[in-house]
Amino acid sequence: MQPVENFAPRVLAWFDEHGRKNLPWQESKTPYRVWISEIMLQQTQVTTVIPYYQKFMTSFPTVEALADAEQDEVLAHWSGLGYYARARNMHKAAKMLVDEFDSEFPQTVEGVCELPGIGRSTAAAILSISRGVQAAILDGNVKRVLARFHAVPTWPGEKKTENAMWELAEHYMPSERCGDYTQAMMDLGATLCTRSKPQCLLCPLQSDCQARLSQDPTQFPIRKPKKAAKPEKSIQLLVLVNQQGQCLLEKRPSTGIWGGLWSLPELASDESVVLHIEQRFATQVSAVTPLSPFRHTFSHYHLDISPSKIEIADTKQVMEGEKYQWFNQQDAMAQGLPAPVRSILEQLN
Repeated sequence: MQPVENFAPRVLAWFDEHGRKNLPWQESKTPYRVWISEIMLQQTQVTTVIPYYQKFMTSFPTVEALADAEQDEVLAHWSGLGYYARARNMHKAAKMLVDEFDSEFPQTVEGVCELPGIGRSTAAAILSISRGVQAAILDGNVKRVLARFHAVPTWPGEKKTENAMWELAEHYMPSERCGDYTQAMMDLGATLCTRSKPQCLLCPLQSDCQARLSQDPTQFPIRKPKKAAKPEKSIQLLVLVNQQGQCLLEKRPSTGIWGGLWSLPELASDESVVLHIEQRFATQVSAVTPLSPFRHTFSHYHLDISPSKIEIADTKQVMEGEKYQWFNQQDAMAQGLPAPVRSILEQLN
């Protein structure tokens, strides 16, 4: 993988004419604003992120505002974006910035990497875009561009291959216009050098791109060796509704799936709903109405969910506390909820 000359100038010239320059986080490129956008954009499309970002920045315009917020409030703003560890780590990092760094981001990639939830590429993106630091990134878009340009013959997830690609990324990083170059490489991968149907004829790097010359650019990057099929799990989620029309939500543990979010009481797929409710909450069930079952897919398994609406007459035994709380429909939807739980509660309207 020998570097070529004139790589960065071609990318920057393309960016000047075709790059994205009006995204919300590009309006004021402070480290805080860039950081929030970079975390939200992990595993998430730009079009999905924009309304979340705008609402988030309205509620938490500064790192101090984010640090002062309750975790429930932060998670409520994240509800629907998924990968909730991102939001929990962001909240922890904000507190750390305020308490230990006088609300200022560290000056180096290594320093930013000490914050929870921030790795080398994200740290470099924050510093290069907001401060013009000469720090290369290697996110998914950049990996795809470099893997195709050099027709990298091995899977980029292998450590040896990844190290070689970091060397390329650092070699091509210019000494000037670092932020524009970082954004240009992201845009190039997101808009032209896409996973399928890359628009090679519009690419500023086409004349030297080894994947284009191979006649089949989509064979790069080399795909990860296939794993076995995802395992399948199944659960029941229970919508307990009292006579006032309120539903019972349960606070999830701070770690694990849906950590820190409000969810619905859960039980195994083969358990009796009525018996479980009567034993767990010491209350009588008035009616059980099955709701539409559906599948929710995580990165590492499929979850088949069978929800039911459970009407109960007496809520005195179902005590509120840190773990359980009754909410009306509007208040429930304002909490930090996993996407499947939000979908279930929407069925009640």
